[in-house]
Parts: sequence; C-alpha cells; structure tokens
Amino acid sequence: MNEDNKLYPLKFHPIIKEKIWGGTKLDRLLNKSSDSSIVGESWELSAVQDNVSIVANGVLQGTSLLSLIEEHKEDLVGKKVYQQFGVQFPLLIKFIDAHKDLSIQLHPNDKLAKERHNSFGKTEMWYVMQADEGANLIVDFKEKITKETYQNALENNQIEGLLNFEAITKGDSYFISAGKIHAIGKGALIAEIQQTSDITYRVYDWGRKDKSGNSRELHTELALDALDFNAEKNFKLDYDKTINTVNTLATTTYFQTNFIHITENQILRDYSIQDSFKVLMCVEGSGQIETGSFTEKISLGETILLPASISELGISSEVEIKLLEIYV
Repeated sequence: MNEDNKLYPLKFHPIIKEKIWGGTKLDRLLNKSSDSSIVGESWELSAVQDNVSIVANGVLQGTSLLSLIEEHKEDLVGKKVYQQFGVQFPLLIKFIDAHKDLSIQLHPNDKLAKERHNSFGKTEMWYVMQADEGANLIVDFKEKITKETYQNALENNQIEGLLNFEAITKGDSYFISAGKIHAIGKGALIAEIQQTSDITYRVYDWGRKDKSGNSRELHTELALDALDFNAEKNFKLDYDKTINTVNTLATTTYFQTNFIHITENQILRDYSIQDSFKVLMCVEGSGQIETGSFTEKISLGETILLPASISELGISSEVEIKLLEIYV
C-alpha cells in the first residue's frame, strides 16, 4: 500500500444537529463549536444518507467514510464486516445533550425497518457522561401491558403513568433493544452507540410546539406493530470498572462495547484476532493512543475510528482517561 494511503487512527468532523430539545453542553463541555443554543446531537461517525462523516486528520483529511470503505474495504472495516455490510458502515455514533425531555419514542427492528423504510433497525445503548440533579431516563413500561391498555392511555394523555423512569448518575449505562419504549430526560448528557438507522417512531411529545407553533409529527400507527409490551427489566447494564484494564460493558448482536479507565499506566490492546474496525469514544479526561509510528491525542468528546488493519494499540494518560471501545 502506498504510504500516503496507509490507514491510521481517523478523526472525523462532527455533524452538528439542532433539536427542539437541545442545549449548549455539547459546545461547553465537549468542545463541539456552535453558535446555536439548541444543539441536541453531535454525530461522530455516520454513514446515514446525506450525513456521511468526513475525515478531519492526516493525509486522508476531506475523504468521506463511504469513500474510505470503497477504497480500503476489509482493511478498514474487517473482512466479516465487509462481507456482511459492503460499503455501508453498520454503526452510528453520537453524543446527545438533552436540555429538555426528548419525545417518548421507539425504533423498529430489522424486519420492520427493512420492509417499511429499506433501512436497518435500531438497537442502541446509552452511557451517561453527565447528569444534572434530578435527571432521568424513561426505559420500558413499568410492567407488561396489553396493546389496548397502551392505546387507551395514549388517547387520554395518560401514557406517563405506564412508563418506567430511571434516575441516573454519571457512568450509568442502558441497553435499548428495538421496540422498547424510551426517552432521554432533560439534564442528561449521553454517549450513544446504535445501528446505522435514523428511523424513530415518536408516540408522545409532551404537547410542545416548534418555533412556528406546530406540533411535531407523531407515528402512532407505525409504532403499534413495532412496540414491545413485555417490560423485561434487562436494560440497565451492570459492569466492572476496574482501573487499567478492559471491562466488558455490552455484548450484543450488533456491537460489543468495552469500558476502559486508565490512570497513568499504558494499556496495550492486541487486535490481531478481531476482524473488525474499532471505535474509541472519550467520555472523560484525555490521553493518547499509539499504533506503530503513529501517535494521536484523544480528549473528552472526541471519537477515533481505528481501521481493522491495526493489530496493536497503546493507550496512555498522564492523569486519567475513560474510553468506550466499540467494535462489531
């Protein structure tokens, strides 16, 4: 491979999304520069149509993520990933600032999403980076209910009484399977890992209006067949937080997420047996990564894509750093 085209740890320009419920934390806390006071999301790594990430560092600066996959194929994403997904990137990586409550919503599974939208479904997970006092999340129903009970509550603006509210603190993590009703509450700053999909079924929006005085679209009928009414309490992720080692956070069909907390010491990661790209999201502190002769700093709010061709990674910090490590 030409040295100019050699793959290395890649940073991308964030794709900033204004939202009716957004705020200023992504700018103030994560250095996502914006003049807007309603920034809700920073898409860190995306192959969603019309929202494809662009490289921000090194000789490949200005290249789109899809162009990288087309050129480098399995060297970038891994042989099995490329065989399954081709030039489509399977994950969407975000930071989310909920200045106000998000709508109560859910996402279709792979089957429904393919049939209705020619899209992947959306299974996702959240890691709480910061939470204001009293912040919470809505995850699932309080108990198993019938479709009729749900419809009646929705029609009478009583759906809140059916929902499970979770008080949150920094470091909490949740797994949201497709079909599970949920919402991020005001005051939460979240790192989100999900399938590549922008399909959301909004079922309740707290009666609010946009700046033009209009209510946002609801997807009441579409949601009915997609909803999981079983209320299985398996959404909060219990995980080890042992310092200077790799801790399993979430193992799913769609992605593996690990939690790494480093204090001064260097961790060496052997990727030689993992046939996948890796993503590092910095959720606290700062440090640096090393791959052969290449060194790159990473700090709070930054995301790095490690090509599958990288077989070994060193991570170090002069003070401390907390990372989410994600791969397929």
